[in-house]
Amino acid sequence: MEEKISTYLKENKVLTIATSVDDKPYCASCFYAYDETDNLLIFSSDDHTKHIIDANLNKVVAGTICTEVTTIVKIQGIQFTGTFINPSEEEVKALYSTYYEKFPFARAKPAPIWAITLNWIKMTDNTLGFGKKLEWER
Repeated sequence: MEEKISTYLKENKVLTIATSVDDKPYCASCFYAYDETDNLLIFSSDDHTKHIIDANLNKVVAGTICTEVTTIVKIQGIQFTGTFINPSEEEVKALYSTYYEKFPFARAKPAPIWAITLNWIKMTDNTLGFGKKLEWER
C-alpha cells in the first residue's frame, strides 16, 4: 500500500461504514483504529445496531474516511470496499488492544469490537495536485 494512504488511515479516526441488505442501503459513522499489518479498520459498536446487524447478514461493505477542510486544495479522503469481520474469541483481544491504544477513553463504556478487511481503496488527495487519485487493491 502506498505510504500516503497508510499514513492517512493512521492519522484519521472516523469512518462511515455503508451496508446493504435486501437492496436497502444504510450507513453509520464510527471511530476506528487502523491495523496496517493486516490492513484492517477496527471499530466498536453495539451488536444490536442496524449497521452491525446488516454487516453480519451481508459481509461486503463500503465506506469513506474524510478530512474536514474549508478549501478545495486541501481535500483528502478515502473511499473503500471491504469484508466485515465478526471476530473469533482469539481475534478479539488483539483488536481491542489496537483500538484501545488509539481510544483509551473507550474502555469506560465497552462495546463489541469489529473489523473490516480492506480490499480496495481510492484516495483523493488534492494536496498532491488537483484531483490526484491513489488506488490500492488487495
